[in-house]
Amino acid sequence: MLDRLTRVHHAVPVLIFMPTIAVFAALSLDELGPPATAAWVAGGYLFWTLVEYWGHRAVFHFEPADGLGARLHWMVHGVHHDHPNDPRRLVLPPAFSVPLATAFALLFVATLGRPTAWAFGAGFFGGYLAYDMVHYALHHHKPKSRFGKTLRELHMRHHFQDDTTGFGVSAPWWDVVFGTSPRRKSSARRQ
Repeated sequence: MLDRLTRVHHAVPVLIFMPTIAVFAALSLDELGPPATAAWVAGGYLFWTLVEYWGHRAVFHFEPADGLGARLHWMVHGVHHDHPNDPRRLVLPPAFSVPLATAFALLFVATLGRPTAWAFGAGFFGGYLAYDMVHYALHHHKPKSRFGKTLRELHMRHHFQDDTTGFGVSAPWWDVVFGTSPRRKSSARRQ
C-alpha cells in the first residue's frame, strides 16, 4: 500500500508548487519591493542547490541495512535506482515533498521572518521545482543544448557507473566543490 505513495505524475509538483511560489513572490514583492525580493529569491535558490546536493548525498544515499529504515529508503530513493526509467518515480511524491516543504517554510519564517521568508522560500521552492523538472527531463528526453547534454551525462553516470558520485542533479557545481564529480570510465582505468 505504501508503495502507491511513491508514484506520481511529473506534473503534480508543478500543480502544487507553482501557486506556492507565485503567492510567496507576490507577498514579498508587495512588502520588500523588486530589488530586495530578487536578491532573496536568488539566495533561496542558491540554498536549494546545497540542499539538493546534501539531501541527495547524505539522505537519499544513506542506506540502512534492514528493517523499516531500509524499506523507507527504498521507497524514497532506492526504487528510483532500481527502476531509473519509471516515469512515475522521477519526482518527489507529495507525501514526501509537501511535509518537507512545510517544514522548510516554517524554518524560513522562524529564522528570516516575514516577508523575507516569502522571497527566500520562492527561490528555494523554485529551485526544487526546477530540480524535479530537470530530473524528469534527464531521464525521458534527449537534451539539445550543451549544458543539458552535460547534465544528462553526469546524471546517467550517477545511475549506471558510480552512485557514490554525481549528487548535484541540477547543480553539478557542488560535486566539483565537494570532490564528488563523476569520472569517465576511461580516466578511471588510467589511474
